[in-house]
Amino acid sequence: MALVYQPVTQLSGILVSLLGWVLSCLTTYLPQWKNLNLELNELEIWTMGLWQACVVQEEGGMQCKDFDSFLALPPELRISRILMFFSNGSGLLGLLLSGFGLDCLKIGERQQEQKKRLLLFGGMLFWISGITVIVPVSWVAHSTVQEFWDENIPDIVPRWDFGEALFIGWLAGFCLILGGTLLNCTICSTEVHPSSAHYAVAEQQDQCQYLETETRP
Repeated sequence: MALVYQPVTQLSGILVSLLGWVLSCLTTYLPQWKNLNLELNELEIWTMGLWQACVVQEEGGMQCKDFDSFLALPPELRISRILMFFSNGSGLLGLLLSGFGLDCLKIGERQQEQKKRLLLFGGMLFWISGITVIVPVSWVAHSTVQEFWDENIPDIVPRWDFGEALFIGWLAGFCLILGGTLLNCTICSTEVHPSSAHYAVAEQQDQCQYLETETRP
């Protein structure tokens, strides 16, 4: 039974990881990490991402401006850039390694141990990729909460709030960790040795022959 569900679990794991990787790349370039609503002008919504700041106007659409200097960014945005790049790279490498380790792939059928190592490394890379997505997203969210409730800032000053990219990043990290877990679970599942499989087939054939002799008139 384990051999029947193992390819399905592997395929589910790599598809969930692929979804997490796509969401991770989307989170990296979305400018909605922080949102700012101005009470004086409700027709404008300011957003900030890792690469640019944008203003959304009801009549003029969206206008964005790239950040001039990497060193001028706040620490959480600088580190988030590096971690998101690392997450996207490790996720892509995990997809390549685990893809070649799938049982449904006919390449390397006689090298099962090598395919298991590829799945193991791919699952671990998905874990690393998921963690390195959750860390910067959670860091930016934590700094946003601290600034929002900072009593030293006057009440008339607008406060930044959570952007949509943070929620997409949390979902991406969860999908990557779940996909890596599914792949590693298939490695730890119970294996059926060829000798036991041969014994099961032989026993089934004996039962069929016995039924045939019993049903004969």
